[in-house]
Amino acid sequence: MRVWGLKNCDTCRKAVKALEAAGFDVDYVDVRADGVDPADLARFHVAFDEALVNKRSTTWRGLSDGDRAGDPVALLAQHPTLMKRPVIEDGAKLTLGWDAKTRDMWLERAP
Repeated sequence: MRVWGLKNCDTCRKAVKALEAAGFDVDYVDVRADGVDPADLARFHVAFDEALVNKRSTTWRGLSDGDRAGDPVALLAQHPTLMKRPVIEDGAKLTLGWDAKTRDMWLERAP
């Protein structure tokens, strides 16, 4: 299982802790420190479209209208902390965020 997030994000830490406690072997990618592979960003954008961009973040609020109107994949490549997180992938399953529905779905699939 691979999880993309920020190491200092409370939601990401909760997700990783719950997944590991459920028996998943988590490979964590810190989007700020490690970056996100462009191919992964493109896959995520296809899967989640506009939901991939965290429009409530301080980074988003600091962008110009021109930047906001640009290509979301290019924007995320330039500002990886704009990505909503965590993105969780295990096999063919890919999810965004850590709400109750997502948490329950992953924990039901625990090894």
